[in-house]
Amino acid sequence: MTLIGPSLMCADMGVLRETVIELDQAGVDFFHLDVMDGTFVPNFTMGPDMMKSIKPFTNKPFDVHLMVKNPELHLDTFIDAGADMISVHAEATEHLQRTLQAIRTKGLKAGVALNPSTPIEELTYVLDIVDYITVMTVNPGFAGQKFIPLMNKKLSDLYGLLRREGYKIDIQVDGNIGYETIPGVLEHGANMLVCGTSSLFKPEMTFEEAVIKLKTFIENQKVKQFEVNFK
Repeated sequence: MTLIGPSLMCADMGVLRETVIELDQAGVDFFHLDVMDGTFVPNFTMGPDMMKSIKPFTNKPFDVHLMVKNPELHLDTFIDAGADMISVHAEATEHLQRTLQAIRTKGLKAGVALNPSTPIEELTYVLDIVDYITVMTVNPGFAGQKFIPLMNKKLSDLYGLLRREGYKIDIQVDGNIGYETIPGVLEHGANMLVCGTSSLFKPEMTFEEAVIKLKTFIENQKVKQFEVNFK
């Protein structure tokens, strides 16, 4: 099953509550929140108070992507604010295994995010405590960037690694996930799509229309892949 999660950094902050309600009713699967500290990435976005303010308006999981230095120092803050899933960057902490274990100990799903140039080998010795892996398909920090084509090979290599090692771990993709790039990421193993201005946040259509269009497109891609695999 392919899961769709809107990237709330792409939303109009002035009507964020209404946006969350509309996206929930439209049938998204989770909400993705990018937390940036201005150090690990060159931008500042979203904090725990904002998440608290919108949490009561949906039952969908909140996926918190910590793009911050030393994420282990901030886990409790976002757990207390209502996070259901937290991903941390392998590059941002000296104690990745300990940080992931701390997330799981609190009853949340633990994720590892990888920057475009970070090799998948960084995951080798933490796969037993990972629930999902976020492959950044752009350099993190700003919306609206172009998809990096080599990330399809990275996804394929990651999917192959997980199959060889026998792990059933979700693969999330984040960055310019739209109609041009979705066929490739699905083909190479992704099953969680973080969607922003390239697919969901379109001024010319309602969120309901955007979600229906996106889900129909994804299902058609799966049919095409099935037909290709069984020819």
